[in-house]
Amino acid sequence: MPESVNEAVGTLSAASSCPRARSKTFFGSSARTATRSDSLQTSTRHKPGSAAQDLVLSSVIPGSGGRVMRALEHTSDIVLPDQRVAVCGDWHGNVGWARTIARVLPHLAPDVTTLLHLGDWWMPSAEVDEVFADTGIERIFVTLGNHEQWDEITPILDAHPGDAVRISELIWLLPRPARLVIRGCRVLSLGGAASVDRQSRIEGLTWWPDEAIDDAHVAEAIAGGPADVMLTHESPAGTPVRVVREILRTNPYGFPEAALEASAASRARVTEVWDAVRPELLAHGHLHAPGGGKTEDGRRVASLGREGQEGNLGILDMKTLRMATPSLAIIRSMAEQWEDEHLARERRAKGAAEALHSGVLDGLTPTPGALRDAQDYVDGRRTLDEIIDGVIRRHTRHPKGDKEDEP
Repeated sequence: MPESVNEAVGTLSAASSCPRARSKTFFGSSARTATRSDSLQTSTRHKPGSAAQDLVLSSVIPGSGGRVMRALEHTSDIVLPDQRVAVCGDWHGNVGWARTIARVLPHLAPDVTTLLHLGDWWMPSAEVDEVFADTGIERIFVTLGNHEQWDEITPILDAHPGDAVRISELIWLLPRPARLVIRGCRVLSLGGAASVDRQSRIEGLTWWPDEAIDDAHVAEAIAGGPADVMLTHESPAGTPVRVVREILRTNPYGFPEAALEASAASRARVTEVWDAVRPELLAHGHLHAPGGGKTEDGRRVASLGREGQEGNLGILDMKTLRMATPSLAIIRSMAEQWEDEHLARERRAKGAAEALHSGVLDGLTPTPGALRDAQDYVDGRRTLDEIIDGVIRRHTRHPKGDKEDEP
């Protein structure tokens, strides 16, 4: 039985490749997306939120950090051409970890423009937009978890039934259920889960009953037909992932019986959908137990870790349904390298700025060549010694008849 996430999703047969999607209009999340990829167009069924709805929602829903959560855009058609996408487990509002992912993702998978998040998101939208601003990520789709701002989310989703809703430049909240098509693969999202730590939370402040997957969600998800990939926060019952089975069997944190019963009921609902739509791959978070497994009938399950844990980030190939999960050591090492390079660049930029400023104070204007030299130095393309050699070469006058040595 495979135990790593990579093993769980890395060896599908050719028959498991996703069918080609019927001709549809590609989905575009924003003007920013349109400028980045000419192949993405706004869906013909896109429905901007009415001014009246947005005004009402804005007046009654407080946002994170004093901001208002608003429905900026909504659609029921999400069709993407992406060859690969990023998939992430729980983040729990951890902006620092999001920044780590943003630093390493462009190096691990520079072609990835879509991030699929598996819930327990609860992130400040504006900060997330800022963190990913200099990456290739153009959209983040959130399959909601149990630890979310349901008092803010439910009114927005209820105002646009069945639609994904964009609440910031990048972030889209997915309804329950949601259907996406990514490179011809049929993707089903079914968010929600039971909070086993319910007893330590305060209803209306840190816990809301809206977290639960209900019978209507299950019926609608099944009615949508088969899926190739299923995204959930909750694990299915009877999971083939050994580490998850062990946690459920031993209850290592001593959660009360009532909480365990609610959790079992939640997993049963996920399983009902899982058995009906029969995806090749189901990816979930929630258990903070990274691992993978395969059922006797060949279906694969990937359990992703939480922030700062192994297996939080996966790169999913939508043609083969193989997922690569870089180790935590690699992620941390790349993030530290980015930090070192960033600080070094800042030091070079400061030195170049001071040098140019000194010239200005002396009444000199930097030449185009000097500005190019400064930028090369800041970007690390040439060392200071190389730039000095270049300056000497450009400004050294040779005796008449002598030729400058070839570089």
